[in-house]
Amino acid sequence: MAINFEGVIPPVVLARHDDGSLDLTSYCRNLERLIAAGVHGLFVLGSSGEGAFCTFEEREDILAATVETVAGRTPVMVGCIDMQTTRVIEMVQQAQRYGADAVVATAPFYALGGAAQVENHFRLIHRATELPVFAYDIPVCVHSKLSNEMLIKLGKEGVLAGVKDSSGDDVAFRLLAIQNREEGSPLKLFTGHEVVVDGAYLSGAHGSVPGLANVDPAGYMRQWEAYQKGDWDAVAEEQNRLAKLMLIAHQAKSVSGFGAGVGSFKVALKLLGVFESDRMPAPVPQMTTEEVELIRGVLAGAGLL
Repeated sequence: MAINFEGVIPPVVLARHDDGSLDLTSYCRNLERLIAAGVHGLFVLGSSGEGAFCTFEEREDILAATVETVAGRTPVMVGCIDMQTTRVIEMVQQAQRYGADAVVATAPFYALGGAAQVENHFRLIHRATELPVFAYDIPVCVHSKLSNEMLIKLGKEGVLAGVKDSSGDDVAFRLLAIQNREEGSPLKLFTGHEVVVDGAYLSGAHGSVPGLANVDPAGYMRQWEAYQKGDWDAVAEEQNRLAKLMLIAHQAKSVSGFGAGVGSFKVALKLLGVFESDRMPAPVPQMTTEEVELIRGVLAGAGLL
């Protein structure tokens, strides 16, 4: 890997107009804002970036706008999420054409076939590209938990460059960090668990991919800088503040899961004047006026409004 992937790499939230079409102006405004905050990379077309919702043509437009806006100022990682290996490889090759610096892929889903099939999926992706391949561990969406043994093996063989862990299994992540270190650190390890980034850093993570960084990138940057200095009191203090800010995702009662998490980020970005709309992709509903006001209150309490 020519790029040393580490630090804060936000999974960029996708903006849409009220009619559901892409709002690339708002999207690029957020890209500029994140870059200005000093983030160490950008992860586009992941879960927060609606990679599983976008058409192939929308992906083209998003990738074109991303690489033009970023203009090489920070690495770009591209999510390639689909049920079947051939379609994932098509996305990987598309990302490579647009100049992505790495790709991020989940296990295949829908036609579940066990651990051997998952391992072969990653091997086939690796063979199809020159880009570093990161495994995206998100069992709540793909119904397969990536085993530490497989990840370490594929890391040592050069099939995988790293892991983006959104499993919520902090015990497994800590054990993965220990095993990775014992094997010479073949993998770059990132946590996507916004409220326990401090614990992941203490375990030896190389960085974080927090969706909440779309709302408060400066907070995660302060935390990273404190981590680099070994100032664990400051790391924990910042994490406690960010954990309270993450309560924006708890204000939704009319929608849950993706709609509550990413939905709350979109509402916050609209309230902060970054997005023009908080539109979600069909069939995910919008938050209610009452929920929006509750999120406004959390942002105000955090000093962001």
